[in-house]
Amino acid sequence: MGRCPAGVVLLTDRRAARGPLVEVVAAAVDGGVRWVVLREKDLPRAERLALAVELRAVLADVGGTLIVAGPDPLDGDAVHLPAAGPYPPPRLGLVGRSCHDAAELARLTTEDYATLSPTFPTRTKPGYGPALGPEGLRELITASPVPVLALGGIETPDQVRACVDAGATGVAVLGAIMRAPDPAATATTLGSAFEEAATPMSRTPHPTAEIPTRGLRPTVPTQGSSLTARSGHGRPQPPTATTEERQ
Repeated sequence: MGRCPAGVVLLTDRRAARGPLVEVVAAAVDGGVRWVVLREKDLPRAERLALAVELRAVLADVGGTLIVAGPDPLDGDAVHLPAAGPYPPPRLGLVGRSCHDAAELARLTTEDYATLSPTFPTRTKPGYGPALGPEGLRELITASPVPVLALGGIETPDQVRACVDAGATGVAVLGAIMRAPDPAATATTLGSAFEEAATPMSRTPHPTAEIPTRGLRPTVPTQGSSLTARSGHGRPQPPTATTEERQ
């Protein structure tokens, strides 16, 4: 497939959803979600396959991707595997793996990405030990051989920004969207926080620019866009990233 999940990645849970699952996912897609992980592993394969077909149709309209939890891709080409196996992973277009510590990250071989959890305390999987927190997440991301999605208890824009600052390429969200009265609005809010945090220009001051004058007044440095930028002739150069932002 040539690309890995990024931004807000939605994990399904029909029991937590406040409406029919396909409708909740469709609303989240309207709110900007482009990656969905189909869980519902307790369903018979035929029912789960029918659900996968419906969700792929929802995502197809926006160029999104459905990833299936477990080794069976349900006639697709993307899976997300548990930490327990199988090893080696199947050869498919996109393969992710759930990880929780450095030892599990070290077992990765041909996987394309990993999730790290729990980043924050979560109601969905409370038995996976203490939350990593942003610093723990940062340490494990540094050790990971593949891009990482932060997973677990991510419900607010501040938490999304903390995950991006720690180096995550995306945030995997379940309860915040599944349980939301307005899944589209929640997806938009979290997605906007991700884009803001992931865009260097939005996190640094604009470079100062000098406005040329003709004789009567001295040149005055100003913040923000210059006359040159506003007129469309030339482009202001982005500021040099700080050490913290390059990490």
